[in-house]
Amino acid sequence: MHDDDEAAPGVWTWLQAWYAIRCDGDWEHEYGIRIESLDNPGWSLTIDVADTGLADQPYEQQEIHRSQHDWVITRVQNAQFHAACGPLNLGEALHLFRRWADADG
Repeated sequence: MHDDDEAAPGVWTWLQAWYAIRCDGDWEHEYGIRIESLDNPGWSLTIDVADTGLADQPYEQQEIHRSQHDWVITRVQNAQFHAACGPLNLGEALHLFRRWADADG
C-alpha cells in the first residue's frame, strides 16, 4: 500500500454509495461498474461515468509502475473510468477514482 487513504475500509463503502446514488431507475440499466481479474495477474476496473457529473470532467491518465506485480494504470475514455492494476492494487485504483470523483464535488 502506498497511500494511507487507499487502504481505508471506506473505499468499498464509498463506491457502493456512489453507485447507489446514481441508481435512479434508468442509469443502472444502461451503465454500471465492472471488476474483472486479469491473467498477468491483476485487475481490470471499468466505471461508467456517463450521465454523471464526471462525464465532462478532465482526467489525467496515470501510469504507476513499481514492480512486476505492483502497478496501476488509469484513464478516462468514452465516458468510462478504466483502471488496470496489479493483484494487490485494486484498492489503490479505486482510491484514484474516488479522488477524481470527490474533486468534482
